[in-house]
Amino acid sequence: MRKWKPVMITGSVIFILGIIFHFQGKSVIGPESSFMYSNPEWVSYGIQIAVVGIIISGIGITLKFIRKI
Repeated sequence: MRKWKPVMITGSVIFILGIIFHFQGKSVIGPESSFMYSNPEWVSYGIQIAVVGIIISGIGITLKFIRKI
């Protein structure tokens, strides 16, 4: 059974959302009416969320290679 695919997809989505939150905090993208827009807290939150997404994707990659052994 391919349990690594949903883990990889989830990690990728979380990573992308973290990047979006990071850029909203830096006032690069998003509507100015957003509570995240130009908010320095969301710059660090976005980085933290992106790192969690990378870790989850790494778990998915590990699962994929463990299944091949």
